[in-house]
Amino acid sequence: MLAAGLVVGCQPRFNELPTYSEDRQLLQVVVETPAGTNRVLRYDAATNDFKPEQRAGVDRLVSFLPYPANAGFVPSTKLPASPQHPAGQPLPALVLAESLPAGTVLEVLPVGLVTLDRAGEMEPVVLAVPARPSQRIMPVTSWRELLQQYPAAREMLRLWLLRSAEHGEVRVVSWRDEQAAEQQIRQVQQKAD
Repeated sequence: MLAAGLVVGCQPRFNELPTYSEDRQLLQVVVETPAGTNRVLRYDAATNDFKPEQRAGVDRLVSFLPYPANAGFVPSTKLPASPQHPAGQPLPALVLAESLPAGTVLEVLPVGLVTLDRAGEMEPVVLAVPARPSQRIMPVTSWRELLQQYPAAREMLRLWLLRSAEHGEVRVVSWRDEQAAEQQIRQVQQKAD
């Protein structure tokens, strides 16, 4: 029993992991909701666990196609406080890769930034691919390569983002490249004390 407690106590606090990996200085993303599911999972910092998102006491399910990418967040980042997120929230990310379990910490390369209007609140979302070429399902490392090699990918993501939310809740404001994504990450990165 003591050993089990030590293992649980040794788990990383996902929101406190460094934004960039210490050894290779690559961007990290924590997966919350795996690609291919309709069940929305969110990280709960209080319990250091991944739980179903609930609305009115009911687990939230996307009533459209399943997640086309792994949804998560960039650790040690914080967007400004807003009416929907009074304490702020970590910078969201979508990782274009095979389905990964909730709690996976993955080194990624940002390839783009999509800005969403969620019921009047602007929300930037980093688009990324795994840093390791063997983990990529698309051999791209930039926004230009993504658009050139997979021209339908942006439209597919746009349609999914619009249809996966409550009707009228989300509007895509802009699509930008990997430099804009990197700039956004640096702006909201929480500095270590």
